[in-house]
Amino acid sequence: MSDIDQSVVSEPADTEVENLDDAVNSIEEEGDIAADYLEELLDIADLDGDIDIEVRGGRTYISIVGETEDEKALQRLVGANGEILDSLQELTRLAVLTATGNRSRLVLDITGYRQGRTGELKSIAEAAVQKVRETGEEVPLEPMSAYERKLVHDFVAALGMHSESDGEGSRRHIVVSNDDA
Repeated sequence: MSDIDQSVVSEPADTEVENLDDAVNSIEEEGDIAADYLEELLDIADLDGDIDIEVRGGRTYISIVGETEDEKALQRLVGANGEILDSLQELTRLAVLTATGNRSRLVLDITGYRQGRTGELKSIAEAAVQKVRETGEEVPLEPMSAYERKLVHDFVAALGMHSESDGEGSRRHIVVSNDDA
């Protein structure tokens, strides 16, 4: 192989490394911008909390946690069924978009709400799959956010069943059915 051929072969590898470095830097920048935004929000609301940033699977996960005495105040930022948390997550994503020009897929958790809710969603998916297996009929679930629907779809698929989203807006929900339906 000539020198020219070798340089052509090695060039894509260099480009891939640069692209990976850019992606990592972009995710780190996203986390920093989001953390700064949330820190300002906590200051404005006069709430104490620690902000943790973690990157998993190319997605930024930000958690706000506090000391035991601060947890109750922080839980108000979660709201009923996580509605305020979902809104804060969207506002944080908009802050990142405004600063970087790139859409963010970051996930915000406050006082472990999403972590606890993930366990609940897994149980809901397992119960729905069991009911479909017993009755052979479709099982509609309660409406949930896009993030929660994604988790339930993943749980249902891992259990060998089929699921799809149905409905519009705040009434959007999942229907679980047999895989061969």
